[in-house]
Amino acid sequence: MTIDWSWIGDHTDDLTTLTVSHLQAALTAVFLGLVISLPLAVVAHRVRVLRGFLLGLSNILFTIPSIAIFVLLLPVSGLTRTTTVIGLTVYTLVVLLRNTVEGLDSVPTKTKEAAKAMGTRPLRTLLTVEFPLALPVIMAGVRIATVMSISLVSVATYIGDGGLGQLFTDGFQRDFPTPVIAGVVLTILLAVVADAALVTLQYVLTPWRRRRA
Repeated sequence: MTIDWSWIGDHTDDLTTLTVSHLQAALTAVFLGLVISLPLAVVAHRVRVLRGFLLGLSNILFTIPSIAIFVLLLPVSGLTRTTTVIGLTVYTLVVLLRNTVEGLDSVPTKTKEAAKAMGTRPLRTLLTVEFPLALPVIMAGVRIATVMSISLVSVATYIGDGGLGQLFTDGFQRDFPTPVIAGVVLTILLAVVADAALVTLQYVLTPWRRRRA
């Protein structure tokens, strides 16, 4: 299998556009997944009756094939980026919700009791004590969700989107391996760079772990 380097040179602008589009779809889905999962995780953590229901519902959504989700969304949002983002967001929820719940569960009870004894209100305790201490576990979920979303964006090529996934379709249809290889390499690079950026972000946001080390 050989690579036509001249094709890559001639399509640099297209590759850049597809890469940016691919990353935007993945990051938007992760952001929306966080916006939805964080409050749900707080509810699941504090209202044990709803814990099993919420986690079970997210697991059920995760079992639906990605192509099926996109197809089911077509009558609602059509062949648009919205369909891609909604479908990807559904997949991020199971990871983000579970990790956030587990992160909140990992906060020592004595720490929360100490904050309460100091007169800290529940919301402030949540924002300034529980979430910061749960951050390493939450960030682990964000890293998984981000890499997963980057890999799944390509599936949306079946509905006319898909970012770098369009290179796969183009290469297979023309029996021309160069676009396929370029798409695979760029997707892997996006995942690696995004994961490294999140590791750096976690390092910056958790200075107490650096002092402990």
